[in-house]
Amino acid sequence: MEPSEIVVGLDIGTTKIVAIVGRRNEFGKIEILGIGKSESFGVARGVVQNIDKTVEAIRSAVAEAENKSGVDIKVVNVGIAGQHIKSVQHRGIKTRTSVEEEISQKDIDALIDDMFRLVMQPGEEIIHVLPQEYIIDSEQGIKNPIGMSGIRLEANFHIITGQIAAARNIYKCVHKAGLEVAELMLEPLASAEAVLSDEEKEAGVVLVDIGGGTTDVAIFQDGIIRHTAVIPFGGNVITEDIKEGCTIIKSQAELLKIKFGSALASENQENEIVSIPGLRGRPHKEISVKNLSAIIQARMEEIIEHVYYEIKNSGYEKKLIAGIVVTGGGAQLKHVTQLVEYITGMDTRIGYPNEHLAKGSEEITSPMFATAVGLIMKGLETLDKQNKKTTTSTSTIKGHSKEKSSGFFDKLKSFFDEDTAQQ
Repeated sequence: MEPSEIVVGLDIGTTKIVAIVGRRNEFGKIEILGIGKSESFGVARGVVQNIDKTVEAIRSAVAEAENKSGVDIKVVNVGIAGQHIKSVQHRGIKTRTSVEEEISQKDIDALIDDMFRLVMQPGEEIIHVLPQEYIIDSEQGIKNPIGMSGIRLEANFHIITGQIAAARNIYKCVHKAGLEVAELMLEPLASAEAVLSDEEKEAGVVLVDIGGGTTDVAIFQDGIIRHTAVIPFGGNVITEDIKEGCTIIKSQAELLKIKFGSALASENQENEIVSIPGLRGRPHKEISVKNLSAIIQARMEEIIEHVYYEIKNSGYEKKLIAGIVVTGGGAQLKHVTQLVEYITGMDTRIGYPNEHLAKGSEEITSPMFATAVGLIMKGLETLDKQNKKTTTSTSTIKGHSKEKSSGFFDKLKSFFDEDTAQQ
């Protein structure tokens, strides 16, 4: 295999903004050429709240990634998250005129285009239309209908929607930082790409990505995405709780959480004490590690209860053989897997993005880089599809042949093109 083109993933998170430059090496693994990271001050719960601060943070992360990789970054794949993201199931039907003609990619494209015309609530737009399974003349469970015969072609779709204003703001920040967006992608889908194996998706698995501002949930079964949700709590809420509960400043609360925090209070001894320097000559503060863990456990339980509610709500609770995979920055908390297993009764593991990475990429094997690595993988997948389209027939594509990220994305692009034309 030849090394592939270079792709950049830009993860605009609530606590950090990460830019990772990577490409696929000759062994099919992802080789990381450079990584840039900056603190994110302009984003809250996955949504941009201050354009200038976000632009500054994007510039700083991208500049660092450029220095380390020696690559001039112009185009990025960006993730979108936030509590405005919703998902719905919908069925599309197309009646064909001839039974002799085989079902082609054109029929599938027409079905997917139809889904983009669904009426949403004001301000909401469709981000992704994901075909789940096809039904031909009442014959269910067909994964790839291309080449088959039939009059009535139906498909079950998983449709992900978001607020156009939130996406426009992300787009605006990237644009102002002097970059172009290649693709806008739902973050839990990107994280899933990086940390889940095909066997797990087949067996049934829940991806729980605990970020700074939100917790993303994606449920897969039979190799198909079945349910997505964004819960508006994350690691920042835990830090706030520690700040309030121990009456200390936020930076100290964050350090305490990272160094001594645990999701299970019972795992800590009564006599473990941490001493924190007082402000401006005030006396030291002594905090019991057990109390600290009790504060963290209370909030983690709430987050996991929300996740468990989403699992039950999806209707797939009994079909998830591979259990739960926890990733994101929140997965670094000690004893988090035990707490998740205790509350849900499902097997749990931590998802590291390292199985797809080439050797020498040790610095990004932490779960908090799962989304950025996934964005690179999705970007490479899109490039492959585009190259395949120019060289071979498209009979293997189950989604839209034009690699539409969405009509939503096209609208954003035209909005910004008009904007630049007017300036």
